[in-house]
This record gives sequence, structure tokens and C-alpha cells, in this order.
Amino acid sequence: MWPADRSRVGSGAVKNKLAAALSVTAVILATGSLSGCGDGNKELDAWAKTVCDQASAQVKKINDANTHISNTPSNAKPKDVRSADSTAFGQISDAYKALAGIVGKAGDPPVDNGAKLKQDAVGDLNSLSTAYANLRKQVDALPVSDQAKFADGLKSVSDNLAKVSKSGEQALDTLRQGEVGQAMAKQPGCQDSAAKPSKS
Repeated sequence: MWPADRSRVGSGAVKNKLAAALSVTAVILATGSLSGCGDGNKELDAWAKTVCDQASAQVKKINDANTHISNTPSNAKPKDVRSADSTAFGQISDAYKALAGIVGKAGDPPVDNGAKLKQDAVGDLNSLSTAYANLRKQVDALPVSDQAKFADGLKSVSDNLAKVSKSGEQALDTLRQGEVGQAMAKQPGCQDSAAKPSKS
């Protein structure tokens, strides 16, 4: 819940909500627990390895962005909070853009509707990159001279971040389900991409 006094800039509640939303973004490409491994598909496994081996570095950048926000002191000055958030959102935007390139260059996964799956995934990743770039612009525009206005603006940023995280989770579900999801779940690069828990 939001603190009753939102004039407390950089309050733990605001900061933790931002960090929690970022944690959601960091697991979008992590496959999690998937039942059944099937009979195996060497071509699909090779495709998944190509994607996961490169994706792990980008998801690490998202985790690092989460950590950067989590480590910002609760009593930090508005300009420091703004700087931390802006840096994190820019880093995430760049990471999603890179992920779109990775999936695009990997080619069509050798499954039914593989071409559409790749096209949709690349589009979703690019859209997420744009969304985080917009969040960065929103943060950069926050007034740091008025603590109450800054806190209200930060809440709006946090709310928008939660929406972006949720839409991203839904948009990329196809990569985490079916044969493709099973193939990715077996790759160390995707297994290691799980988000680190946020500080509470």
C-alpha cells in the first residue's frame, strides 16, 4: 500500500514497488517450471541454445537495473532517485532492444507457426523497449524541487511500470509455452535468467 504521506520522497513503499515491478520484467524470458520435456528436437534445442546463451546477459542487465533501484537509499534526494530510475529504465530499454535483435537473428524456431512466433516476439520486445524508454522520459520530467509533486509523479511512474510489466508478461507467454518453452527451459542461459528477489 502507498504511505498516507506521499510527500516522503524516496519512501520505502514507493521504491520497493518500483523494484518489485522491475523484478517481474526480469523473469519475462525466464521459462520457470514447465511440465514435460517431450521427445526432444535437436533443431529446436539448437535454436533455444542460440537465444538463451545470448539472452542471459541481457536479462542480467535487467536484474542489475532492479538492484540499482533497490539499493537507492529510502531517504535519497529526489534528484538521486530520479537519476537511479532513469538509468535503470534506460538500461532495461536497451536490453529489450538487444533481446529483439537476438530473437530476430536466431531465425524462425523450427515449430508450427515458427515464423509468426518469432515475428510476434520481436515485435513485443521492441514494444517493451519503447515502453521503458517512455518511462525514462517520464522520470526525467519529474520535478525535483517540490517533494510532494515528485512523490506523486513517482507513484504515477510506478503505476505505469506495473502496467508495462504485466503487458510484457502476457505478450511473451508464447515463448515460454509449448515446445519452444520446453526447449528454452532446458538451456542453462535461460535457467540462469531468473530474477533476483527484490529487497523488502
